[in-house]
Amino acid sequence: MTTTAPTFDTSNSLTDHDNPTTNRLRVVFAGTPEFAAISLESLIKQQAALNIEIVAVYTQPDRKAGRGQKLSASAVKEVALTHDIAVEQPVTFKKSSAEGLAARQTLRTYQPDVMIVAAYGLILPIGVLETPTHGCLNIHASLLPRWRGAAPIHRALLAGDDETGITIMQMDKGLDTGDMLYKVSESIASDDTAASLHDKMAALGATAISTVLKDLPTYQDQAIAQDDSQANYAEKLVKTEGEVDWSQPAAAIERQIRGLTPWPGAYTFLAGQRVKVLASLPVNTSQQTNEPAGTVISVGRKAILVACGKESDAESSATILAITHLQFAGGKPMTAEQVCHGNQLNDGDQFTSETK
Repeated sequence: MTTTAPTFDTSNSLTDHDNPTTNRLRVVFAGTPEFAAISLESLIKQQAALNIEIVAVYTQPDRKAGRGQKLSASAVKEVALTHDIAVEQPVTFKKSSAEGLAARQTLRTYQPDVMIVAAYGLILPIGVLETPTHGCLNIHASLLPRWRGAAPIHRALLAGDDETGITIMQMDKGLDTGDMLYKVSESIASDDTAASLHDKMAALGATAISTVLKDLPTYQDQAIAQDDSQANYAEKLVKTEGEVDWSQPAAAIERQIRGLTPWPGAYTFLAGQRVKVLASLPVNTSQQTNEPAGTVISVGRKAILVACGKESDAESSATILAITHLQFAGGKPMTAEQVCHGNQLNDGDQFTSETK
């Protein structure tokens, strides 16, 4: 049975400036990691300017983290507690369980006008999506429908996209399939990593959701449906994606390094030992080689040159990757110059894509 949204008199909730305190838009915020915390912090500071009141924050239950495996609060929870905002941490909203039914009832007691969702990590059933008067809005780190799913920032880098951005979306029961209320783009720099692009998207997301909340009825009235034919699924990252396949072109490997920094990180093997590939230079297409893929061509002070695969079957020579930072098993991160002055890597050594 679908939960029915409570009925409120909201005719003046967004436009009545005569009594802004009593007519503020009641907002519930749902998110978990730092990406979401940036938007939450921004909204808290702008409550008066946006004529909103953040009445509760929803986030994932505390998780064990670190070597001591101590329970750790999410970034969003820490922000909420700092500002004395009520925090809810349900494990489910499924109506098939007592916990889920209780979570739905708790949400209704907050009488939300709108729910802002950013990297929450918990599935919201249709009954939850329909509880707020104006539904649920998602801050999504992609120019939808380009990348739907869990890892849009990483997938944009891995695919070699020139730009990405933020979409404020009206959530529906599909996976990032809802109508688009607002989009803002951001160029992807040649040296962007998943970490740096994450920070850009977090800041952009905070600005975008504020823009929409300033005139929510208009943005909802002008919502645009997504073109499903243009959608790609941004699958969640797994550790094994970090393993470098040296038969791939250097450009693809260079994107892999940036797209998987800081996690799970790119890695290869040397004489059976794992070596992390931390950073490299943009690919110089004029540099080519006939050495087998994975061969260390030169260990220099500025870069370690490694043979990669061909750009295409039509090419006679293969591409070269210039690595600037490595980390050997059990050691600290090292620059190419530090590697050059040591004895852990030599010209002619062979990187492999699996232990041998």
